[in-house]
Amino acid sequence: QVQLVESGGGLVQAGGSLRLSCVASERTFSSYVMGWFRRAPGKEREFILAISPRGVSTASGTSVKGRFTISRDNAKNTVYLQMSGLKPEDTAIYYCAAGRLVDTFYNYNYPAKYNYWGQGTQVTVSS
Repeated sequence: QVQLVESGGGLVQAGGSLRLSCVASERTFSSYVMGWFRRAPGKEREFILAISPRGVSTASGTSVKGRFTISRDNAKNTVYLQMSGLKPEDTAIYYCAAGRLVDTFYNYNYPAKYNYWGQGTQVTVSS
C-alpha cells in the first residue's frame, strides 16, 4: 500500500505561483508513474500532468500547458507540481496519484491507470 501526502496548497492571487509537493511512503517510488489531477467544485476530475518513473517523460493536460510543470526527486520519494500564472479557474482540490507502469506512459492521463491517491490539497486563486 502506497501512501501519498500532498502539501503546499493555499490561497494565492491571480498571476501568482505555488509549488505543491507529494511525498510517497513506498520505497519503490521510482517504479511508479506519478500524476497530478484536480477537481473543481461541480466539475469532473481533470488530468493535469504526469511524469514517467525516472522522470524522462512528462505529459500535460491542455488547460495547464505552458503554466504548470511536474518534476520528481526519486531520492526523496517526492513529486512536485510547480504552478505559475495561476488563474481563478485553477481553483480546485489537487491530488497526486501513483500508478504502476503497465501500459504506454501516454495513457496515464486516465485516472483509472493509477493505483493510489493522496487526500488532496486545496488551491484557491483569488481574482
